[in-house]
Amino acid sequence: MQKNTIDIITLGCSKNLVDSERLMHQLETIGYRVTHDAEHPRGEIAVINTCGFIGDAKEESINTILEFCQAKEEGRISKLFVMGCLSERYFKELNKEIPQVDKFYGKFNWNELIADLGHPHSFDATFERHLTTPHHYAYVKISEGCDRKCAYCAIPIITGKHVSRPIEDIVKEVEYLVNQGVKEFQIIAQELTYYGVDIYHRRAIAELVERISDVKGVKWIRLHYAYPHAFPFELLKVMRERKNVCRYLDIALQHISDNVLNNMRRHVTKEDTYQLIQRLREEVPGIHIRTTLMVGFPGEGEEDFNELKEFVKWARFDRMGAFAYSEEDGTYAKRHFKDEVPEEVKQQRLSEIMRIQQRIAAELNEQKVGQTLKVIIDRREGDFYVGRTEFDSPEVDPEVLIPTAQGRLRIGAFYNIRITGAEEFDLYGEKV
Repeated sequence: MQKNTIDIITLGCSKNLVDSERLMHQLETIGYRVTHDAEHPRGEIAVINTCGFIGDAKEESINTILEFCQAKEEGRISKLFVMGCLSERYFKELNKEIPQVDKFYGKFNWNELIADLGHPHSFDATFERHLTTPHHYAYVKISEGCDRKCAYCAIPIITGKHVSRPIEDIVKEVEYLVNQGVKEFQIIAQELTYYGVDIYHRRAIAELVERISDVKGVKWIRLHYAYPHAFPFELLKVMRERKNVCRYLDIALQHISDNVLNNMRRHVTKEDTYQLIQRLREEVPGIHIRTTLMVGFPGEGEEDFNELKEFVKWARFDRMGAFAYSEEDGTYAKRHFKDEVPEEVKQQRLSEIMRIQQRIAAELNEQKVGQTLKVIIDRREGDFYVGRTEFDSPEVDPEVLIPTAQGRLRIGAFYNIRITGAEEFDLYGEKV
């Protein structure tokens, strides 16, 4: 056990990671040594930042908490704190069931930990962070919460209504990060296309992206978690005209059947969705679309699933994830629908839809062979440098592997790479 050392463990999404990075900076400001996701945590204090979105994530969070409770009982740590979405959602239950935790914090009051450690302090520059990502890229969270009421989703229950950050604050954060050496920015929110409605009474995401792109030193901007209903099409002009805005959009579509979309309370139709995909590709030539789909939602019959398969074949998404529906406490779906699709059917549909996508992804990757693409280098791994194109977000998308034998490349630098080979999820290339 290392005195004056705190281990931070982050579970869940990149929005949680931003909170952990802010906490780490504050802890370091008051004199602690902080590690993040250490393979072998050795600090006297542990802080677990939990996820409470779906069943698997909740289970992982609970198991991690119990693992550290055991470490505390064995004297390997002296204090254990828990924060994040799980404790926001199940605060009373966790306090009762896991008394070994010294204190639970929710999603938004985690900075009280500083005072509880005996260091009352006011942190005005809330965007200052200890980056846990490679020095050349960072996540920027532009809002919290969500005003959507999708039938299956517990996030509005956990995080509350949509709250946008002012443009000026976000631009200051980007400038701060550029000064730290960051070149690539992943713009994240639960629904970034709703940005600004609460404070500016209009969708202001296009203006925000323009302002960020104007900051000297910003090389790539990538957009995550758009929503198909009332899409702000003025954003496409910015993507098309600004060289440092990646031709990439992460937009969760969930389904295509009108029957399922209606039950999901998505406020879009099959026709809307087909037209949206067409317009995205017409207005931003070469755009790469990442989406997420759900199978097994209550009422999804074979005809609905067949529509979804045909949609995936037609859309040919560059990146696609899928998951099986699971009931979540407090949601509209749990209150109003019976979870009637058998689990084995859900898993069968999930496997089938992903097999279709895997073939499409392999074909689209193969089409890149012979092209020369701009690539940023993330790391060296064995006999390869590993990088990404503008069409690839960290952690979730394909990577480009360049043999180290071809010469030294700098981490965080951009290179023109000719693609020489392709696999289902990765590309191979050589420096031009």
